[in-house]
Amino acid sequence: MRAEAETSALNIARTVAADPQVRAAVAAESADPATPDAATLAEGELQQVASAIKARTGTLFVVITDDHGIRLAHPDPSQLGLPVSTDYTDVLAGNEVVTWDRGTLGLSARAKVPIYPPGDVPGDAPGGAAVGEVSVGFEPASVFDDLPALALAIGAVAAGAVAIGAIASLVLRRRWERLTLGLQPEELVALLQNQSAVLDGVGDGVVALDPDGTVRVCNRAAAEMLGVEEPVGRPFTALGLPPVVVAAVQDGTAREGVVVGDRVLYVDSRPVQRDGRPIGDVLIVRDRTGVAALSERLELVRTMTGALRVQRHEFANRLHVTAGLIDAGRSSEARAFLDEQIARGPVDFPVAQLELVGDAALQAFIGAKAIEAGERGVRLAVADDTLLWQRLDEVEDVAAVLGNLIDNAVTAAVAGDEPRLVTVGCYGDGDALVVTVADSGHGLRVDDPFARRRGAGTGAGSGAGSSDTDESIHGGGVGLPLAREMARRRGGDLWVIDRGGSGSGAVFGARLEGILHPATPGDEREDSA
Repeated sequence: MRAEAETSALNIARTVAADPQVRAAVAAESADPATPDAATLAEGELQQVASAIKARTGTLFVVITDDHGIRLAHPDPSQLGLPVSTDYTDVLAGNEVVTWDRGTLGLSARAKVPIYPPGDVPGDAPGGAAVGEVSVGFEPASVFDDLPALALAIGAVAAGAVAIGAIASLVLRRRWERLTLGLQPEELVALLQNQSAVLDGVGDGVVALDPDGTVRVCNRAAAEMLGVEEPVGRPFTALGLPPVVVAAVQDGTAREGVVVGDRVLYVDSRPVQRDGRPIGDVLIVRDRTGVAALSERLELVRTMTGALRVQRHEFANRLHVTAGLIDAGRSSEARAFLDEQIARGPVDFPVAQLELVGDAALQAFIGAKAIEAGERGVRLAVADDTLLWQRLDEVEDVAAVLGNLIDNAVTAAVAGDEPRLVTVGCYGDGDALVVTVADSGHGLRVDDPFARRRGAGTGAGSGAGSSDTDESIHGGGVGLPLAREMARRRGGDLWVIDRGGSGSGAVFGARLEGILHPATPGDEREDSA
């Protein structure tokens, strides 16, 4: 308010000093060497101008002087013709002075501005020295007259703002408690810390959805297992996940053996409620690829055990025949029977051209699979062009991959027409093993999920042996994706060679690197090859 009073005084003084009528009158008075008469000044033009300005602006005074400081206009007519009580030399030197000072009318905020003769521009025209000054003042009482009203207005506005703020804070608090379920800020901080520690410290994937199905929380494990990037803030249905995963969330159920990319997952979705109000869903994701792979290796053990059981039973039958002949006193026939068995060698597997497979473990595995296939009415044979004379270093991965292909091919052959046949080819390529499996089924369906992903470099669900669901561990569910993953871990792959159809079955191929034992110069198999 002090600054505004000073500014107002200065602006009024400038306006008066720039008035042509005032400038001409002051210049005329300054040019007259005689001392002006007070009575004449009281009736003069300058006194009337100053009085009118004072009345319009509410100032304490408007004083006009000549170049000797003689008052030419003053609110108190008795002061006309007398010199001013304050210093005027600085103003006559061409400077504007704004200050709080005390004069004959008391303390006031005053502004003093020089008056120049008509036609002269201050500082430019020759003879442009100031011919007088105009002084405008505001008394402190007038400056602060509006202060109580202003303070009252400020107080009223402040009180209104406080009232509005209080109401707004109540509304925001209720909304805050509704949004945070009654949790306070410090509880939210602790909850966030605990959530980060739990979500990033567990191996399971966790995905939290709001009631609208938008992803709000997704830890690193879930993003990796589901193969999604930056899912937070996006609708769950727009993440490009398999329909079985989306259905699990929509139904609030658990699904076992879900294939996502190269992983076999277990997903469990559960709705979450607080105080009886649904607040979204939580999806738990667990990687079962390792478990499924272990189950495949256990299947190998089971298959080999079954084959040994069959061989033991056949060998026991031969012993019974020999013992019966001896007990019957038919020694010569018993001897002839034993000679025949020695010539035939071990118990044969029902696999044509199995001798083309040089590795004994792989022979036993294919033979065991042939026995199982025979129980389902399917004949297993080795392809005519099979050539594998090297020994396998790791039979487990080979058995898991080849076992899946054979199992699915047998299922496809069972669904096909007579004769039901599955043909296995085994080939060596350096230290890599290449296998092919063909069946006599009806080929891959057009809607087969693995057939659709063939362009992505993935294997497909077996010769039409793929099921419509991804929930089973064996058969057409996750067996082939798991086998493909095993092959890729060995630096190879699993793919569709021929989709089949029109009376022919599908053909699959797989390649596993670093499986075959490197040949040595003294290897008899190498010499024979």
